[in-house]
Amino acid sequence: MEAQWRQGGRGRGRARPGDELAARSGAAARPPAARGRGGARAAAAGTVGEGASGECRILPSTRAAGPRAGELAVARSPCRWRELSSLKKFDEIKKANQAAAKKLVEDQLSSSSEDDDEDAEVKQGKILDKTFTVYTSQTDGDASELERTRQYMNEAFQSGAMTCLICIASVKRNQAVWSCCGCFCIFHLVCIQKWAKDSLFLVSSPLTDDDFGKKDYPWPCPKCRFEYKRSETPSKYYCYCGKVENPAVDPWLVPHSCGQICEREFKPSCGHKCLLLCHPGPCPPCPKMVTTTCHCKKAKPVPRRCSAKEWSCHLPCGRTLLCGQHACENPCHAGDCQPCPRVSKQRCICGRQTAERLCASPQWQCDQVCGKCLPCGNHTCEQVCHAGPCGDCPRSGKRSCPCGKTKFTLPCTEDVPTCGDSCDKVLECGIHKCSQRCHRGPCEICRQEVEKQCRCGKHTKRMPCHKPYLCETKCTKIRDCQKHQCRRKCCSGNCAPCDQVCGRTLGCRNHKCPSGCHRGSCNPCPETVDVKCNCGKSVIKVPCGRERTIKPPKCKQLCSRPPTCHHSTQEKHYCHFGRCPPCRQPCQKTLTCGHLCPVSCHDEALVKQTGLHPSAGPWEQPSEPAFIQTALPCPPCQVPIPVECFGQHEVSPLPCHAANPYSCKRFCGRLLDCQNHTCMKECHHVTKLNSSADGKKAGPECSQCEEECTKPRPAGCPHRCVLPCHPGDCPSCLQMLKIKCHCKLSVLYIECLKLTCADLKEKELLISCRNQCPKELPCGHRCKEICHSGSCPLNCSQKVKLRCLCKRLKKEVQCSKIEEGQVSLECDALCKEMKQKAYEIKEAEAKAALEEEKRRQQAELEAFENRLKGRRKNKRRKDEVEVEQSSWQKYKNLIMLPVFGVAVVMV
Repeated sequence: MEAQWRQGGRGRGRARPGDELAARSGAAARPPAARGRGGARAAAAGTVGEGASGECRILPSTRAAGPRAGELAVARSPCRWRELSSLKKFDEIKKANQAAAKKLVEDQLSSSSEDDDEDAEVKQGKILDKTFTVYTSQTDGDASELERTRQYMNEAFQSGAMTCLICIASVKRNQAVWSCCGCFCIFHLVCIQKWAKDSLFLVSSPLTDDDFGKKDYPWPCPKCRFEYKRSETPSKYYCYCGKVENPAVDPWLVPHSCGQICEREFKPSCGHKCLLLCHPGPCPPCPKMVTTTCHCKKAKPVPRRCSAKEWSCHLPCGRTLLCGQHACENPCHAGDCQPCPRVSKQRCICGRQTAERLCASPQWQCDQVCGKCLPCGNHTCEQVCHAGPCGDCPRSGKRSCPCGKTKFTLPCTEDVPTCGDSCDKVLECGIHKCSQRCHRGPCEICRQEVEKQCRCGKHTKRMPCHKPYLCETKCTKIRDCQKHQCRRKCCSGNCAPCDQVCGRTLGCRNHKCPSGCHRGSCNPCPETVDVKCNCGKSVIKVPCGRERTIKPPKCKQLCSRPPTCHHSTQEKHYCHFGRCPPCRQPCQKTLTCGHLCPVSCHDEALVKQTGLHPSAGPWEQPSEPAFIQTALPCPPCQVPIPVECFGQHEVSPLPCHAANPYSCKRFCGRLLDCQNHTCMKECHHVTKLNSSADGKKAGPECSQCEEECTKPRPAGCPHRCVLPCHPGDCPSCLQMLKIKCHCKLSVLYIECLKLTCADLKEKELLISCRNQCPKELPCGHRCKEICHSGSCPLNCSQKVKLRCLCKRLKKEVQCSKIEEGQVSLECDALCKEMKQKAYEIKEAEAKAALEEEKRRQQAELEAFENRLKGRRKNKRRKDEVEVEQSSWQKYKNLIMLPVFGVAVVMV
């Protein structure tokens, strides 16, 4: 093909097999003349020819099967100058595409299909059975204790499940690894070596050159923080059990396993060794059978698993307790027996008191002081309840003075005197001595002024010795994190560790480092993420950060997705990602109304699309119709459905597709929000604001009540409710009432609410004007009470003068006492004499006046009779008949006039 490219002939050359493979894989070589994004496709589908302007261009090629489909043709002489400069690039691109196609074929051949997966599972099961053979033979096939170990082995077999937490990369079969003996996590050998080296450097970097190397600092596991010595840093690649160095890769063994029996000691140690083949993770419990008895040694020995050889017969223990009197009543148990729970009467140590106490604690002390006389005969023992002799008197023998320089031999009844020398005890400062004379009690604080240096050593100051000196200079040293300053005032140089949070993003790119600020790289993210298949039943745990690159596990469960159409079942297939295959069954789709669609399935129907490109005129030929795949709606449902009207007044049958609520033209009749009237609108839709609301309650679409409130007002309130018609009680009346007080002299303005809600006493206070009552009491005085209702009290407290009947004697007393008749003033003898004399004089005067009045009346009577005689004569002449008068009628005037006169005089 290279020769034909150089010739530039019109004929077509034969393509190489590698070019055909590259063209099929979508990575065909791009000729130099076809530069651009679509050059590869053009080269695979056509030929290179000469354009009208003499430049290279792509010529369409006919479709042909076989190797000639990928041939190329090049224009002649006009492109010759480009051919020579592009041959080298073309060869490089061709070789790269051939390598890519070869790699694609290898990946396709190496990738496992479903059959290969089944073979792998069978192979994995055989390997696990082989690994667990010795263990299951010891346990009669019981593998319930192997779940944790089985999990580690399954992760070892699954692709990408084992991940190095340091580099967040998968651990492959042919890579050297190291396993932690604490958490059994697997790391790359290179990664753990670098981790150990960095950890030791960070720990030993703050040390001085003199201290470096003297102490063997440990390094921690990245996951469980289990510490290892410097000498335990891994340098070689071993299998899990540690027997074989650089174990060979065997597809029929667990990855990184030597295939031999593990033989690691069980934890906790029982004297036996693990019987599994070399495996990852912890060893299972010991399956050996041993003959052992129970905790209390009463039951007969029975054969049991070594991992569960400790057992209880549940019989009473019976061992003698520490008290030596009772036996243990607890069921057969491990370890020492509990203290005796029984109670008994026990004496204290001194033997004075007896109390009921637990049998397990017989030794106890009472609160009494011993009080026994000491051998000196002058003092008593001051110890609290104790055993044995009291001992000698503490004041006997040689005693020192308070400063301790002089010793005295004195009787115990005398106190040791001071020696008079200087005290010379070292003070609390530890530098100076006490300058006082020998004294009792503690020494004073050191008050000497000294030149003191601050803690950081930068400043000095003269001050009392007992006071500490701290300067205000802040430390500028960098803490052990090598990022932040100490910033502590007057720091001694031993800066505290950095207390800030690291906060750097971990390698997983999902979380931040929660540790304190530190040097070096952060610890790996301890979180794990579940990578699931589409249905979620197949799960593998991967370290956080690996979920983006790991492939989801292949699931053998049937696809649980609902069908693409509305059928209840579909063709069975395994769990997968992407869309399910289209349904080819009859429709029978459940409509929105709940009925089945009577037509055939139309979820993926081909629909003719018209009107996309309207014709420009009658001369233009119509284009071929375009069809698109879409889901057609189901026809309207004609099943009669009973439908209720908007207002729930009646029910009528309507077609299912038109089964919507309607108006029955009646009044709505729902109770309005005022709870007093009903909606008078025509039957209409009502929105239920609450699902549990009453069906007869009005909604936002109902009419609004515009009536006034007609509810009865509280007793005594003359006003109307200020609100329109409303539910519930009316609001409190806030209007002011104009009302006169009890005495009717003042006008008060009172809130209606206060007046109607007040009781009798409060009303009495509200209507009072707080002034003195203007009413007069029956006695004639003004009422002394504050403005009040009802009649005034009769107990008048006004002081009045009380006189005797003759008005000569007088006395000041309360008016109410006079009214009640409690107080009276009687006349004395003198008053009676004066009264008798006055009475006599008055009688004489009355008699004289009476006589004078009689004389005057007699004179007037006579004069009147004289006048009356002349009139009688004239009257008699006129009247023929004379009526005779009675004696009373004749003389009544003469009798009554003197009587009235005497009465007037007496009054």
